[in-house]
Amino acid sequence: MAVTSSYTSWGRVLRPQHELLPLASRHAPLPALPDGSATMLPYGNGRSYGDSNLNPDGALLPGRQLDRFIAFDPATGVLRCEAGVLLSEILRLVVPQGWFLPVTPGTQFVTVGGAIANDVHGKNHHVAGSFGNHVRCFELLRSDGTRHVCSLTEHADWFAATVGGLGLTGLITWAEMQLRRVANPFMVTESIRFRSLEEFFELSAASEADHEYTVSWIDCAFGGKRLGRGLFNRGNHAPAAMEMAWVPRGLTQGGDPHTRTVPITPPLSLVNSLSLKSFNTLYFHKQRRDVVSGMQHYRPFFYPLDALLEWNRIYGPQGFYQYQCAIPPERALQATRALLEAISASGMGSFLAVLKQFGAPASHGMLSFPMPGTTLALDFPNQGPRLHKLFEALDRIVLEAGGRLYPAKDGRMGAALFKAGYPRWSEFTPYVDPRFSSGFWRRVMEQA
Repeated sequence: MAVTSSYTSWGRVLRPQHELLPLASRHAPLPALPDGSATMLPYGNGRSYGDSNLNPDGALLPGRQLDRFIAFDPATGVLRCEAGVLLSEILRLVVPQGWFLPVTPGTQFVTVGGAIANDVHGKNHHVAGSFGNHVRCFELLRSDGTRHVCSLTEHADWFAATVGGLGLTGLITWAEMQLRRVANPFMVTESIRFRSLEEFFELSAASEADHEYTVSWIDCAFGGKRLGRGLFNRGNHAPAAMEMAWVPRGLTQGGDPHTRTVPITPPLSLVNSLSLKSFNTLYFHKQRRDVVSGMQHYRPFFYPLDALLEWNRIYGPQGFYQYQCAIPPERALQATRALLEAISASGMGSFLAVLKQFGAPASHGMLSFPMPGTTLALDFPNQGPRLHKLFEALDRIVLEAGGRLYPAKDGRMGAALFKAGYPRWSEFTPYVDPRFSSGFWRRVMEQA
């Protein structure tokens, strides 16, 4: 029996009612749609930011219902699990046995199914590509009861449609992936202060050969001489020779770090022009030297925000939007500068501004977001029409540069921008399950 509940995404802008459909096991057929619901949609752990994981006036299949490990070979690093297993649960199992996720986004609290459906990327795209590049196979359950085991060699077209397919092709019940070897849970890291976009691009080019992971925080609050300054972070997994009894304060090799929780939603966003400029100034100068080297556990390196649970509440009851774009390399410097100039002039923006390079590895999905070039991601408190006017200006820059927006982070992209950024959308459309849909998909399929 379906239950009605209010579900939201990580941005907390929308809170539509949904019918929730129970799923007894991965072997069971999809439940029947309740009266009044024309479509359903898988919902993982709710870490997409906009409406790609919401289905207003429809039903949701809560993905965490499928949360079992199926098989793991510690000799080869091949893992098979149900699609509702969290990346954090995988890490807890495999890191003590000398394995790690081949690609991970900025939070460990996403499901395997969600990671495939959004073909998530990480700090190592220049060497490893996106998450789908390391998925060996998965089972796709369609609303007509058919099941496809999909891989690069078996039902390869369904594989390409489902990787990055936003949960629209059916329900992923289980997946098998190849992990990567590590000697211990630690990272050798370096943080480098840079003062211009040109310096960022130089650091990125110089780092890619010797560093598996690269990412930058960038100051989006200031223009002029301070435009494009930030902190460039790079790192590698620590080799076996460095394995030691070194454990960060408050963290054990087998346990979780101490976390805090934002206990309430403040009546107003704590992110505003004054707090943004103050924080960014302090953060840029947080390290005394231009280059700081160190060693740390993988969790603060990959998942710094996971130490503050429910951090999305700081944006207040109206929630927030994230704007993440990718720009081709030949226009990256010019377009990134134009984006930052528009954002700093608006007085809006976020502490959480990320700039990084995508590499050459091609994604397998028809609608996968990563492309060679540069990606910029920022959070914006929901300020209604004023913010949307800024987004329209940013859209024009991205469109002119031949770029695209990330559906997993989007809550307002129009049909024209989506179709320009994802030229394979018409090839993808026949693979959409007729009983599956989302708020995002209905919006971007409107007439441009």
